[in-house]
Amino acid sequence: MLLPLPSLAMAGWLLTGAGSAIGSGPLEASSIQVASSASVWKFTRTQGTKEGETFASVMKTADTAQSDADFAGLIVRCAPQGKIDVLVALIRPFPPRSHPKVTLSSAAGGTLTFEASMAAAGAAVLLPDEVSAFAAGKWQTAPSLSVLVKESDSEIKGVVALNGLREAYHSLLANCGQ
Repeated sequence: MLLPLPSLAMAGWLLTGAGSAIGSGPLEASSIQVASSASVWKFTRTQGTKEGETFASVMKTADTAQSDADFAGLIVRCAPQGKIDVLVALIRPFPPRSHPKVTLSSAAGGTLTFEASMAAAGAAVLLPDEVSAFAAGKWQTAPSLSVLVKESDSEIKGVVALNGLREAYHSLLANCGQ
């Protein structure tokens, strides 16, 4: 199943980072591919709001056969002060001030539930800082990640194949702060 055009547009918009000015787009985009098309992580560098400021990120789209239509994928991005952020990209946004409960399940990391916050006008769920350790470690050997985002009476489920994450993560780290 192909993602509808609004899904692709939303995914591209989410990759521009939280601090990007409206109308500024990706400065550079490429794909990191390992073995098959299901392994593609998209690398993007986007312009920040300050002169010369750029942000790097990698994104993997959802396994559409196993995901709700409102689930776009997973984003791992460079953050200020040397941090790495992990976000869940959504098609249908939640209220920007909401704090959804996010349950993450993988063969390598078990099942964990976190309270998250919203980014990108509610279209991305910013996971707590401790989740970045999973992207840096256990998820790199897991075949996939199952995600459940719950806010009030609404829930969105999705699955992201994690193959190729190790290479994408190392490429991201090499481009953070440049």
